[in-house]
Amino acid sequence: METDPSAFPRRVLLAVAGLSPQIVTETLYALAMRGEPVSIPTEVRLVTTSEGAQRARLSLLSADPGWFARLCRDCDLPPIRFSEAHIEVLNDADGNALADIRDPDDNARVADQITETVRALTADPDCALHVSIAGGRKTMGYYAGYALSLFGRPQDRLSHVLVSEPFESSWEFFYPTPYPRVITTRDNKLVDTQDARVTLAEVPFVRLRDGLPERLLAGRASFGETIATAQRARQPPELILDLPGQRIRAAGETLSLPPAVLAFYAMMARRRLNGLHAARWTSEGIDQQYLAEYRRIAGDLSGELERIEAALADGMTQDYFDQRKSRTNAALTAALGSQLAAPYMIQADGGRPQTRYRLGIEASAIRFAPLSEPDDADGRSASLPRAAERDQGRHNGEP
Repeated sequence: METDPSAFPRRVLLAVAGLSPQIVTETLYALAMRGEPVSIPTEVRLVTTSEGAQRARLSLLSADPGWFARLCRDCDLPPIRFSEAHIEVLNDADGNALADIRDPDDNARVADQITETVRALTADPDCALHVSIAGGRKTMGYYAGYALSLFGRPQDRLSHVLVSEPFESSWEFFYPTPYPRVITTRDNKLVDTQDARVTLAEVPFVRLRDGLPERLLAGRASFGETIATAQRARQPPELILDLPGQRIRAAGETLSLPPAVLAFYAMMARRRLNGLHAARWTSEGIDQQYLAEYRRIAGDLSGELERIEAALADGMTQDYFDQRKSRTNAALTAALGSQLAAPYMIQADGGRPQTRYRLGIEASAIRFAPLSEPDDADGRSASLPRAAERDQGRHNGEP
């Protein structure tokens, strides 16, 4: 997997800011001073409050003083996309722009919005994301950094920009100019911006993306829900099979499965519980074991049951076994992601030519039990993708 940000055509600098939009120009300057043109962002995104957005528009994007355009000229930077459309204003629960983060509700909303912004940017395979946590309230930087830890990929980076004193405390400072420019500090001293030092401190972070289920990578989720899911992923594996409900719970995620897939998975789980050796299509009684699980799920009145019985009249074939094994593993991977699904997969046990298969999870972690409805209402439910569901009936007219 590519890890060098310069290899990606879209390179986004995402900054969180409060009343100091200078972090945009300071961070860009620090990146430019590396002397590596390919490390320069192609796009800037700014997440801030309503007042912060106004300050950014007036100080960075206006014709005068227009510090963003000035920096690009002074440092001879390549074209970088940054306009008012790239400034995202934080909103409260009612959709009103936040002037500041004043209470726990505002704080929760900011966490969710920053998390979603990072998730969406990291969903683009052509993008390398660089997150700056130098601006805004401390909680904003924390959420941005933690969101990148949750969703970040090998090409993504996290940093904090460092500005030497006394320039750090001056509203008039935006970056070290290549020419003399005298400004006033907070204590009314005069200093020349040529003398300032700006450096970029990259912040190492743990990448947890591979431990998140696909539904969180592909769609909106709150900050709290994402954290809780990441924590569940690091708990000991537990598998619960709810046959009447046609669903399972694995890694804390509830998955709805079609009867044909669930019956095969239940058969393998029950063999594991009963201490039976790993199975293959020639295993004694395996066709009847599969039929028994299907009856528990769909009942004798199911119109599909007769077709399955006819298909298995002469025993289970290798093709029949392999297709259901593959579809079961595909359903788990699609819902949970490869890392989270790994302990629950049907795995090879032994080599060719007599390869057998079993569940990797220990028997002590498997239960057959109903799943209560509230567990589905908390946003942790997933289903087999529609295309995979349709595929269940495509093989020789079987379910």
